[in-house]
Amino acid sequence: MSNTLFDALLQGRSTGNGDLFIAADGSTCMSDQAFFDLVGRLSTLLIHTGVLPGERVAVQVPKCIEALALYVACLRAGAVFLPLNTAYTESELTYFINDAAPTVLVVDAQCQAMGERLMDASRVFSLATERGVACGGSVLSAAANITVIADVVTRHGDDLAAILYTSGTTGRSKGAMLTHDNLLSNGVTLVNAWRFTANDVLLHALPIFHTHGLFVACNVLMLSGGRMLFQPGFSTDAILGALSQATTLMGVPTFYTRLLADQRFSRDCVNHMRLFVSGSAPLLADTHRAFEQRTGQRILERYGMTETNMNTSNPYEGERIAGTVGPPLPGVEVRICDAHTGAEVAPGDVGVLQVRGPNVFVGYWQMPDKTREELLPDGFFITGDLAIIDEKGYVTIVGRSKDLIICGGYNIYPKELEQVIDQLPGVSESAVVGVPHTDFGEAVVAAVVAEPTAVGRTLNGEQIITQLGESLARFKLPRKVFFVDELPRNTMGKVQKNRLREQWQQVFS
Repeated sequence: MSNTLFDALLQGRSTGNGDLFIAADGSTCMSDQAFFDLVGRLSTLLIHTGVLPGERVAVQVPKCIEALALYVACLRAGAVFLPLNTAYTESELTYFINDAAPTVLVVDAQCQAMGERLMDASRVFSLATERGVACGGSVLSAAANITVIADVVTRHGDDLAAILYTSGTTGRSKGAMLTHDNLLSNGVTLVNAWRFTANDVLLHALPIFHTHGLFVACNVLMLSGGRMLFQPGFSTDAILGALSQATTLMGVPTFYTRLLADQRFSRDCVNHMRLFVSGSAPLLADTHRAFEQRTGQRILERYGMTETNMNTSNPYEGERIAGTVGPPLPGVEVRICDAHTGAEVAPGDVGVLQVRGPNVFVGYWQMPDKTREELLPDGFFITGDLAIIDEKGYVTIVGRSKDLIICGGYNIYPKELEQVIDQLPGVSESAVVGVPHTDFGEAVVAAVVAEPTAVGRTLNGEQIITQLGESLARFKLPRKVFFVDELPRNTMGKVQKNRLREQWQQVFS
């Protein structure tokens, strides 16, 4: 039997060290053999419960080794894995369950009753965890003594492997359908581009309901035969304690700013590390430079999406340019197009980034019209990100098209303002949004987080606007500046600008 992605993951493990697959929270270890034995039992349980090839299995459980095993078990059983953010409420889950119609739902043991309100109780399983380690639940007890079905369910490259729902900051969340070939091609590309081997140990502190932590981190390590130090989440103390055992770290910008804020984080901590990767949210150029100054190493920033996995990456060998996400990965094509006409713009001009390659998803679940709107007949996907490409082929993301501000007929790109604001003395970070304005259509508003050392100083909104006027055209200047303790972010560290727009939408009315 042939199962495209599962076969590749299993083959990758057979070339690895074989001694240790994952260490969770420094206390629990699982060998390759034990992990894939668990995968076999869980996949058999899914089949016995009635999951047919192509049917969905929804999973909302805390991060642990067994949760990762559920993902691989779905592949082995021919099912479509549907990971759900652990922060989703029951009302939010209702939408996903109704839309995806999963055959089986696995929830945190504390949410068993909620799961049974959403689905037939006979198809709801639980998983109990404590500090990132599984400690029971019906899914493990049901699979404990099961006789494993030896045959792996056949799945081809164009069969669905997973559905990941977008964050849904505007409108309904969309389920991105990803095939075995989508995930395998991108995983192999990243193994080669980032030089992963069986000697690598990844310090894994990302969530696994998201592309970055699941398909980038876990697929790459399983395909390369490497090992993982599997932590339940990010903790500065835990990361500092585990760095000596790792060779690589994949993180979001918040990981690196928190490490830099701790004086224990030094060059000695990372002298054996070969790679730090950042993604899922923009990495400030200041953070990039501060990290290099502290450690002597340059963070590798890359760019991807739920619908495409990874598209571009700064090079492993070569110039890693702060503020850019690098050139396209091998096999991926990019172009910059006018948002209205669809025509390619001149080199160096801002436009909407479009991508094409074997990594690009096949469409949105149950949304054929939305699929036709964003996935073009020639195979290019309209990302919705505004970008430019320089003469070296490096891509710079300047914002989301939905975040573009049109004030009095002028286009204003928030990132341009944010970069200038973030350089001002006393400013830690900022976010710029457009809000309704009766005269101009939209007006610019800035949310600013002051550095702790700036508290009590005379830093104020008028001062910031005046300083911005020294380097920016008047039409770009914020009409109001609000100081906030922190910017609202989602679990992957992206600033939730929709919440800022909602908060201040009446400020000029």
